[in-house]
Amino acid sequence: MTNDETFLLDLLNTTPVVDGEPRDELDAAWLRARGGTGTAAERRATAEARGVLQALVRGEQQVAALAPLLDGVRRRPALTDDGVGWEVDVAEARRPAVRAVLAWDAVRRDSPGRLRPCANTECARFLVDHSKPNRARWCSMALCGNRMKARRHYERTRTA
Repeated sequence: MTNDETFLLDLLNTTPVVDGEPRDELDAAWLRARGGTGTAAERRATAEARGVLQALVRGEQQVAALAPLLDGVRRRPALTDDGVGWEVDVAEARRPAVRAVLAWDAVRRDSPGRLRPCANTECARFLVDHSKPNRARWCSMALCGNRMKARRHYERTRTA
């Protein structure tokens, strides 16, 4: 996983459901731990991007919903020792939000169909499936996979 892919997945998963209650783990400390400043404006912009991206991955929004998040964003070339890199010109408070949108686009292009919501309908997490057959269904075997398998087993044995 690339750093930006990890950032995207971490951001998408900042709204877990714990013991049946939704939580919001996106705060100033979360942003600072990932290179942000943690300001209120940065948190608002990042939370807005998170909401749009979560809806996109769930199939509830169209790509056009990203337009306001990218308004005024510019990329410019920068020479490095390795060649040409690209730097994003955007207000500091919008930087993590734009980073998440660009990471989403990279995952969409490089690994189509591999970013998806967890198959557990009671879970609000997401996963990027890196398995060869592309059949991963759960955000985590420990969190949802075992729980769902145990539930199916219980249902089968209860009706037998």
